[in-house]
Amino acid sequence: MKPIIVLKIGTSTLTGGTNNISRGKIEDISMQILDLKKDYNVILVSSGAIAVAKQFVTLKAPERPLGLKSALSAIGQPKLMQIYMEIFADHGLQVAQCLLTHFDLQGEESRENTKKTITVLLNNDYIPIINENDTVAVEEIILGDNDKLSAMVAVLMNAKKLVIASDIDGIFTGNPNINPDAKLIENVKSIEEVKTYIQDTESNLGSGGMESKINALEICQGKNIKVIIVNGSIQFFLRKAIKNEIPHTRFIG
Repeated sequence: MKPIIVLKIGTSTLTGGTNNISRGKIEDISMQILDLKKDYNVILVSSGAIAVAKQFVTLKAPERPLGLKSALSAIGQPKLMQIYMEIFADHGLQVAQCLLTHFDLQGEESRENTKKTITVLLNNDYIPIINENDTVAVEEIILGDNDKLSAMVAVLMNAKKLVIASDIDGIFTGNPNINPDAKLIENVKSIEEVKTYIQDTESNLGSGGMESKINALEICQGKNIKVIIVNGSIQFFLRKAIKNEIPHTRFIG
């Protein structure tokens, strides 16, 4: 079996900073995966269901906003998969949907079943597209934008690389959006040291930030997984980061 790359795509990457999912960005991702499939099996962990739903519907807000987000996710998830299926099919790529919760990756039996399912999909040339099952699991909506989930999947599948697409080049010594002197940390040697630099900002789209990416590094620590955090807005960001052609943050756990 070929080595595995887990690619996590957040809402900010899929929308390109707008309010709509970018079909052009998904086209970019599909072309990169097609190229990488010669040497790797690729598992995609994708956010974006809520953003897709917002393009089509407006729901009455309940007393608890979390219920609204869960409902939007239920509406948007099949629409997001439809977009992936259409664009990936143009490049001869087959996809399969896997909705998971963190609970599914904690129990011994559920972990084994999940691993077997994903392995069968990879062996039959399908690209698993994984998202948090937000209808029943709320932790990702509140905290993570799938960063934690992607790390858990990488550990489960003994992945060689975890690539997390962000809206900036990687982890900085400060928030580069408000601190022009912040410098990119190219190699993370100490997670505890990096934690002192984290300054998250609010986002109307994605729920992840640098703190959740640090959590992903912690999950991969000691698992011999190379974690790459890269700017997903760059064309061919995945291929270029693997070839070390663009700035990014890397960590070997």
